[in-house]
Amino acid sequence: MNTSPHNDASDTDAPERIDSVDAAGGQEPGGFRAVLHAHRSLSQNGFLILMLFLGGVSFVTGVAFWLMGAWPVFGFFGLDVLAVYIAFKINYRDGLAHEVVELTPDILKLTRVAPTGRRQSFDFNPYWVRVRLAEWPDGRANLSLTSHGRDFEFGHLLNHDERREFAKVLERALSRARSGMLGPRTAAT
Repeated sequence: MNTSPHNDASDTDAPERIDSVDAAGGQEPGGFRAVLHAHRSLSQNGFLILMLFLGGVSFVTGVAFWLMGAWPVFGFFGLDVLAVYIAFKINYRDGLAHEVVELTPDILKLTRVAPTGRRQSFDFNPYWVRVRLAEWPDGRANLSLTSHGRDFEFGHLLNHDERREFAKVLERALSRARSGMLGPRTAAT
């Protein structure tokens, strides 16, 4: 297990929003790729509708207060809408964070991508790595990769049920990759 991250700040492609795993993905046999990202329940269109509704209600209510002589209240209604807008924009920015799990018979690579686009990659030997799912009585689950006596937690962006499901999927993919692993690949002479 290589625990030192490979930083690749130059590669800032926008994340792919893949909701399922790609068992073959056009890669070599045994290849596997999954993008793990947090669920966002409000789409961009929903956000626009919500902001128009809040802005409209705040404007109408603010005008009513203005007409009653309490004109400073009008500005506070505008500040409320601005605060909601900023909070959602921060939430959407944080939603750009994701993790990419790529597996070939030679390597399991986990890449964490921060909302800023900064990437950290961690490499594991598929033969030695194990998927560990720690489940708690209250329903929580933690997902990690274990290799050479060290744990590496990942999947924080998934809910507990998704972690359980992904642990099964990754175990099956690792099993397939190991069955195709015949030793180090060498070039034919």
